Amino acid sequence: MNIVVLAKQVPDAEALIEITSEGRELLIEQKFAMNFFDEFALEEALRIKERHGGRVSVITMGTGKATEALRTAIAMGADAAFLLDDEAFLQGDGYSTALALSRAVSKEACDIILCGRQAVDDDRGEVGPMVAQFLGLPHVGAVLKLDIADGLAVAESAIEGATEVIEVDLPAVFTAQKGLNEPRVPMITGVMKAMKAQIPRLTPADLGLEPAQVGERGAKVTIGRYIAPSRKPPVRLIAGEPAEAAREAIRILTDVERVL
Repeated sequence: MNIVVLAKQVPDAEALIEITSEGRELLIEQKFAMNFFDEFALEEALRIKERHGGRVSVITMGTGKATEALRTAIAMGADAAFLLDDEAFLQGDGYSTALALSRAVSKEACDIILCGRQAVDDDRGEVGPMVAQFLGLPHVGAVLKLDIADGLAVAESAIEGATEVIEVDLPAVFTAQKGLNEPRVPMITGVMKAMKAQIPRLTPADLGLEPAQVGERGAKVTIGRYIAPSRKPPVRLIAGEPAEAAREAIRILTDVERVL
């Protein structure tokens, strides 16, 4: 069974992020990690391989530093990793990213494609479904449980207030939700293997694409500017006896903040 995982390297949760004065770009501290939801996708791929045999390949798009996420995947147990690395891929949106990833996936026949529900940096949750659309495959999102047998997949998917059970023919695309599994910690032997692994780099030409089809030139969405969220006002302590403080709090809410 051939399983492909689409992963993304994102800024670490503790990385400092600043908006440039023009509001068009982000300055990100050089601290990165594999996307939170993609870890569940990778773990599920490895568990499927352990149960059914086969091969797990991981694909990501990014600059050379993104090899760190790919080496993490190899350390966990992935058999191969590929990096889409070219200036033409930069500044893309979900559409141009999904197009390139779908072409990379289609270079070899595969049975299952897994990725995280969404990337924690942009939170759009669009690449997985778009990859499925480009490949003409069924897609099941927010997967909490996945069983594979005889060319079929039975997935439990989280929906509002309930769980939906869906059966699809393989090949298919699945996006992983938190709770699907518990990602493993790489063993030292896996880390040593990852350090020595050769990671092929693919360009648009390798995928049969023109530079104008990917990255910013192929994007359907243009970023006007980034706007920082409003800062919360400082906490105000109201002194006095409880009854007096309560009256003052009500006065502030009604006359000053006008929320009552």
